[in-house]
Amino acid sequence: MTETLPPNTPQPDPAPKGEVTIEAVTHHGMGRTADGTLVPRVLPGEVVTIAADGPKIITPSPERVAPPCRHFKACGGCAMQHASDGFVEGWKAEIVRTALRAQGLDGDIAGVETSPADSRRRARLAGRRTKKGALVGFHARASDTVIEVPGCRLMLPALTALIPALERIAALAASRKGEAGLTVTDSEAGPDLHIDTDKPLTEELRLSLPEIAREAGLARLVWADEIVAELVPPVQRMGRARVVPPPGAFLQATAHGEAALLKCVRDAVAGADRIVDLFAGCGTFSLPLAERAEIHAVEGEAAMLAALDRGWRGAAGLKRVSTEARDLFRRPLLPDELKRFDAAVIDPPRAGAQAQVAALAASHIPVIAMVSCSPASFARDAKTLVEQGYDMGPITVVDQFRWSPHLELATRFTRR
Repeated sequence: MTETLPPNTPQPDPAPKGEVTIEAVTHHGMGRTADGTLVPRVLPGEVVTIAADGPKIITPSPERVAPPCRHFKACGGCAMQHASDGFVEGWKAEIVRTALRAQGLDGDIAGVETSPADSRRRARLAGRRTKKGALVGFHARASDTVIEVPGCRLMLPALTALIPALERIAALAASRKGEAGLTVTDSEAGPDLHIDTDKPLTEELRLSLPEIAREAGLARLVWADEIVAELVPPVQRMGRARVVPPPGAFLQATAHGEAALLKCVRDAVAGADRIVDLFAGCGTFSLPLAERAEIHAVEGEAAMLAALDRGWRGAAGLKRVSTEARDLFRRPLLPDELKRFDAAVIDPPRAGAQAQVAALAASHIPVIAMVSCSPASFARDAKTLVEQGYDMGPITVVDQFRWSPHLELATRFTRR
């Protein structure tokens, strides 16, 4: 989904000030002055004046560029469009290094893989009713105000073109006081739409929504937890397999980012014959890896494992893939369960996987490929592995959330 700054993101100081110099940029993308004042849309070394309507640049940084999207100042979906690509890459790599240093670790950054503009295949937009109809877009920075984003430079053009249809749906799903969440995902068969709303699904809506879905070219339309229309299965390609994820299932944000992460994982576990995939989801890694190895996929959501299993059974030429529905936070795979595998892949949620990583660290599994969307929880878990006898390889930073403070990363741990 399209990420905005977290609710607890420090906010800029709106009080008028004289000229100040920006000392650094925080991991949230906010400029910081010597006295700790936070300023948006600035870069290190710039001299600015701060006013209620935003910073005025007196001396710009050589890394400053013209934002490619006309909505940049108002929309909260992006934080760093005013910075060069090279600066953003270095900034994201330093976020990872800083998180590692906080745990007493040094990390070698192998490179930064940045997804191109107009490539997000999945986005969560907000829909709100208005006097004239409905408004669909992203939230303003740290606000519940909805900003229209025609010509957005994040999403695939096919998703941007869907906004007029989403406005029709928002008029039905949202209210003047409350908004509806509209998560749209590109698929081989067309957009897959999940509507997050508290409004009840009436018989009238059950009749009208499928027609809207047909006119908009949607593959599937889901209202809350009910599939209202599935005109064509919303297939996602995972290696040789074709998977239909359950509504709301996690997918990597861009095809480019997924390919970069998959390459890192494949390289890490190359030569392994038996691999356990922890937090396997719908099979992003399990199914491509099954081309060369037997896979045991473990995931807490049974519906995602069912989709993975159907994809495996419908694909040709894959080795055996077994599945296990299990809450890895409460019941991690223990060392005696891990000993039958040559390698592990782990891609936990943002909070990381302390219990499961502790079990991996206590095992003698030779290789662990770790993927993470949180440098802080990754560094904490990496410290556990290193202290228990694993060496950490070079880290690849994968920037699917272009121009935002968010990132993914992947690396290999090998048992000493």
